[in-house]
Amino acid sequence: MSAVLFKGCDAIVTSASEAVLWGQDILCDNGVILEIGPDLSQSAPAGVEVIDGAGFFVYPGLVNTHHHFFQCFVRNREELDWTRYSVIEWLDRIYPIFSRLTEDCFYYSSVVAMAELIKHGCTTAFDHQYCFPRHAGSRIIDRQFEAAELMGMRFHAGRGGNTLPKSKGSTIPDEMLETTDAFIADCERVIDAYHDAAPLAMRQVAVAPCQPVNCYRDTFVQSVVLARDKGVILHSHVGEGESPVIEEIHGMRTVDYCEALGFAGPDTFYAHGWELSRTELAQMAASGTGVSHCPEPVYLVGAEVTDIPAMEALGLRLGLGCDGAASNDNSNLMHCVHSSYMLQCLAAQSRVDPVPKPARFLSYATEGGASLLGRSDIGALRVGMAADLFAIDTRKLDYVGTRHDPISLIAKVGIGAPVDLTMINGRVVWRDGAFPHLDEGALFAAAEATLHTILPNTEGL
Repeated sequence: MSAVLFKGCDAIVTSASEAVLWGQDILCDNGVILEIGPDLSQSAPAGVEVIDGAGFFVYPGLVNTHHHFFQCFVRNREELDWTRYSVIEWLDRIYPIFSRLTEDCFYYSSVVAMAELIKHGCTTAFDHQYCFPRHAGSRIIDRQFEAAELMGMRFHAGRGGNTLPKSKGSTIPDEMLETTDAFIADCERVIDAYHDAAPLAMRQVAVAPCQPVNCYRDTFVQSVVLARDKGVILHSHVGEGESPVIEEIHGMRTVDYCEALGFAGPDTFYAHGWELSRTELAQMAASGTGVSHCPEPVYLVGAEVTDIPAMEALGLRLGLGCDGAASNDNSNLMHCVHSSYMLQCLAAQSRVDPVPKPARFLSYATEGGASLLGRSDIGALRVGMAADLFAIDTRKLDYVGTRHDPISLIAKVGIGAPVDLTMINGRVVWRDGAFPHLDEGALFAAAEATLHTILPNTEGL
């Protein structure tokens, strides 16, 4: 891995909470940031690659904390539009499709999702993979790590699973069910095979049962035991409409239920949380439990706008996630920074707490996401941290009138096009509209062919 010097960057955003550095350099080597400052050419090692930073605004790489990559194969389909069905009707239509996915589908849908994330400045991705059709075999998570290595993505695999039969109240077809023992055994297998706890790790694993309404109580209990024994993160869906169901079954709402099982704390974060009360949010803040806010699904499936101002005021750890294509048809975390801010502005008059400043939304997508994943080596640009970053060439009409405030730019204005450069672990993986190490056309053809093994070809193509 060769050293890279970004020379004379117009602006460097080291963190959403720190002052912008104007006209300075960044020197990276061996996957690490060595120096940030003016005129670093003299301290650069021999053979360093110099990248002209003129016009560049450079940012920490975005950290995606909740996704379902496999759902990329079910996008832009009118017959599956949420607005045409109740949630139960929609689930009954889409789960039979999910149950047909093959091992190759999981591989190529992961490639598709990671490619779009990288194009839009994301350098670390957490995927919540809970779909395990029996015919697809036992190597689905393995294939995701294979895809991450191909794309150069820093990848956190959330090994999910569903154990409660539909006959007992879940929404999951029998062909996608696992036993608790099988789920825990495979979690342990992938942790032992792939989890790297060292600084700058490119591979980590979390124990992530899908959600309380689709799992036996013991599945969550055993997940806590395994995760704490192995020192890995816990994750699940919480607060997306299931609390009344959990209360009816267990006599308590979901936050209390999870806390009673030990599925809470600084090593735990939940996805969504849009239905949670202020009291429940305060409980989570007190325990250190975090939230991955997925703004785009709120437009389609949320009964209300997630109360981010309350979460901020109470001191919850907050990150951002794209979520899967079942409730967000893209994998663009950059767009989520903008939409999350705009969504809170829309709901501002109904809130007790003020909308956080635009800079905070960039922080959720960087340092906030790093915190949820239990990492202190990503999410900011500082000496000794991972060389994960993206750059935007702002010498375009799109940015006239915006360049005085690089930190607020992404949340307040929005970035409509792919970034000009993405670096992960000191390696440029996206530059000038192309993946330098990949044939995107060949990957597109392979992914499309795999998609059409489970769904008919698009009309007219």
